[in-house]
Amino acid sequence: MSTQTDSITPEIVEQHGLSPEEYKRVLNALGREPNLVELGIFSVMWSEHCSYKSSRLHLKKLPTEAPWVICGPGENAGVIDIGDNQAAIFKMESHNHPSYIAPYQGAATGVGGILRDVFTMGARPVANANALRFGRPEHPKMKHLVKGVVAGIGGYGNCVGVPTVAGETNFHPAYDGNILVNAMTVGVANADRIFYSAATGLGNPIVYVGSKTGRDGIHGATMASADFEEDAEAKRPTVQVGDPFTEKLLIEACLELMATDAIVAIQDMGAAGLTSSSVEMATNGKAGIRLDMNKVPCREEGMTPYEMMLSESQERMLMVLKPGKEAMAEAIFRKWELDFAVIGEVTDTRHMVLEFDGEVVCDIPLGPLAADAPLYDRPYLTRQEYTEWAGIKPIEGALPECTDPGADLLTMMASPALASRRWISEQYDSQVGADTLQTGGDAGVVRVHGTKKALAITTDCTPRYVHADPYEGGKQAIAEAYRNLCAVGARPLAVTNCLNFANPQRPEIMAQLVHALDGMGDACRALDFPIVSGNVSLYNESKATGGGSAILPTPAIGGVGIVEDYDRLASIGFKNEGDAIYLVAPEFWARPDPTRSHLGKSLWLDIVHGRDEGRAPPVDLAAERGAGQIVRKLIAEGIVNAVHDISDGGLAVALAEMAMAGGLGAEVSRNEAYSAAQWWFGEDQARYVITVADVEAFNAIAAEGPESEEAAEVGFLRMGTVGGTRLLGVEIEALRDAHHRFFREWMES
Repeated sequence: MSTQTDSITPEIVEQHGLSPEEYKRVLNALGREPNLVELGIFSVMWSEHCSYKSSRLHLKKLPTEAPWVICGPGENAGVIDIGDNQAAIFKMESHNHPSYIAPYQGAATGVGGILRDVFTMGARPVANANALRFGRPEHPKMKHLVKGVVAGIGGYGNCVGVPTVAGETNFHPAYDGNILVNAMTVGVANADRIFYSAATGLGNPIVYVGSKTGRDGIHGATMASADFEEDAEAKRPTVQVGDPFTEKLLIEACLELMATDAIVAIQDMGAAGLTSSSVEMATNGKAGIRLDMNKVPCREEGMTPYEMMLSESQERMLMVLKPGKEAMAEAIFRKWELDFAVIGEVTDTRHMVLEFDGEVVCDIPLGPLAADAPLYDRPYLTRQEYTEWAGIKPIEGALPECTDPGADLLTMMASPALASRRWISEQYDSQVGADTLQTGGDAGVVRVHGTKKALAITTDCTPRYVHADPYEGGKQAIAEAYRNLCAVGARPLAVTNCLNFANPQRPEIMAQLVHALDGMGDACRALDFPIVSGNVSLYNESKATGGGSAILPTPAIGGVGIVEDYDRLASIGFKNEGDAIYLVAPEFWARPDPTRSHLGKSLWLDIVHGRDEGRAPPVDLAAERGAGQIVRKLIAEGIVNAVHDISDGGLAVALAEMAMAGGLGAEVSRNEAYSAAQWWFGEDQARYVITVADVEAFNAIAAEGPESEEAAEVGFLRMGTVGGTRLLGVEIEALRDAHHRFFREWMES
C-alpha cells in the first residue's frame, strides 16, 4: 500500500484535530499506522461537524416520530407528509466559521449546501429561510460581515431561483468574534418518489456528477469543529467557493434523472466532500465502496487523493446507479453541461478502498468511521449549578417605572434589536417562482404549486433566554416557532434545528446544550411538533476577541406547517378602522395578578434602562397548545382580520408592528392592575393579538366553549379598537421612521 507521505508524527496528528486517545483508536481500528490519506479521512469523519461525537448521545432524546413523518433524522433532510401524495422536505444547517472568515462565499455556499441536502432527496426547492447572528454594530468588522453575508445569501439564492421568504437577524456582543449563519431550505416532492442515500447492489456503478473537484474547502469540516484563534484570516483557504448557476443546472439534471428508474442511492458532497458522501452511502447500505481516484474530475493539476477526498468544492453529487443506466444518465448531465464520471463500484467488503495510479492508497473498515466513531458523555452542570455559575437570579430592587410608554416604544423600535430588517430582506428575491404568498409577518408562506395548500416557514430562537435558563429557553424556541406558524393559520407539523453552542469540553457550555435539548424535547412532545432533521455546530467561540469569548447558546429552530386553504391565510397588519382588538393569552391574564407579567431578560429592561437582569420567562406548554388551537380555529372560520404573536418587546411592540404593517393606529388600554412596564413590555409567552370585525360572531364562537383541556387554559381580553394614526400617543409615521432609521443610518455611515 502506498503511504503517499512520510510517517505520521504526533504533530501531524494534532494538525488534523485528533486527540492522542483518538489516534490510538485509529491504530486499533486499522491494526497499523495510517497513511496521510487515511488519517485525513478519519480526521474529517471524526470531527464534531460530521460525527456529532459530543452531542449525539443527547440528540437521541428528541422526539422524531409522528404519523405524518416519512423520514426523520439520519438522511440528508427530514420528510413529512402534506397530503395528496406530496411531501415537504427540509433542513437547516450552519455555515458559521466560513462566513466569519469570508462572509460572501461562506454564506453563499451555506445556501448552496442546504439546497443540495433537499433536492438530493427528490424535492424541488420552493423556499429558503435563514437565521443570522452578528456582534455589536459598532464593532469595526461588523458592517463588513453583515454586508458580505447578506450579499452572499442573496447572490446565491436569487441566482439559483429559490425565494427567500423568512428569517431573523440578531445583534449581541457575544457574536463579535464568531457570527452565526444558519440556512434553511424547504422543498416539495412526490411522497412515493423520495430518494435515499443507502448504497446497495454488489457491483453497482458509483458515479460523480456536477462540478470538478478543486483545492477549495480542504479541511472545512475540521475547521468548523474548532474555535477561532487570533489567526482566523489565515483559514481563508478552507472556505468553499460556490457557483449558483451550476447549482441550478445540477438541480434540473438531478430531478430529470430522478424521473427515471436509474438511481439506487444519491448523496450530496457537503462537509468533508467525497469522503463523507461515500462513507455515509456505504454505511447506510451496509456495503463497501471502491473508488478509482484517477477518474475523479479535477479542475487543478496534480491533485492527490488526500486533496480529492477532503476537498469541499461545491455543486457536486455522488450516486449509485442501476447497471446499464450509465449512458442514459451521462447524456442527461452532459446536456446540462455538467461533469459525469463513473469512479467506482459498490462492494460487499464494508471497507472504503481507494486506488490511485494502480496502487491502493486507502483501505479503512467503515464501522470505525461512522457508526463506531467516538462518542463522548461530556461532564455538564446541573440546572441549579448552571444557574449559580451564570449568576442568574430574580431582578433585584425595584423595577424602573414606565412613565411614557410611547416614548419607550420609540426608543425600542429604533434599537438594533427591533429595527426593521427591510434593508436585508430587500436584497433577497422573495417572489421568484410566483408561489410566495406572504413574507415579513410571523411566517413566510409559499403555495404548494397547483393546489390550495401552502407551506408556512419560520426560524426562531431567543438566545438571551437560553443563556439565562437553557431548559426554559429551549422550550421557548420551539414554542415561538409553533406560535408563528399558528399565527398565519398553519398547523405546525415538524421542526428542523441548528444547535449553535461554544466549547462542549467546558461543563457550563455542555450544560447549555443538554438542558436546551431537554427543553426542546419536552416542548416538541407537548405540541406534537417532532424534530425531523438538524445540524450541530460547536466550538463557536473566538480567542481573537480576547479571552475565549463564547457565543450565547443559540439552538435555532426552523418550523414548517401546512395551510390547507391559503384563502384563509392570516397576516399581521391592521385591516379596518373600528376592528376590535383582543389579547389571546393564558387565562390568568384576565385576572389582576401582576406577579405574572414577566420583565426579566426583557428588551425593555435592557434597551431603555441598560439592565440585563432576571430570569427567562417560563413557558406553559398547555397554554401554548391551547392558544394555538384557538387562533387556528378563528383563522379557519374567517373571524379574525389580523393576527400577530407577542414575542420580543412584548405587547406594545406587537401592536406597533401591526400598526405599521397596516398603516392604521389603535386606541388601546391596559389593565390597571399591572404596571405600565409589565403590561406593555412584559415578555410572557403563549400570547397573540387578534383583530375582529364581527364581534358578535366572535362572541358566538367563544361561547361554544373550549374544544380541549388546553384551550380551557386560554382567555380573551378586549383591549381596544383599530383606528386613527397614533399608537400609545405616537404617530405611526414616527414609529415607522424610528423603525427604519438604524439600518439606513448604519449602512450610509
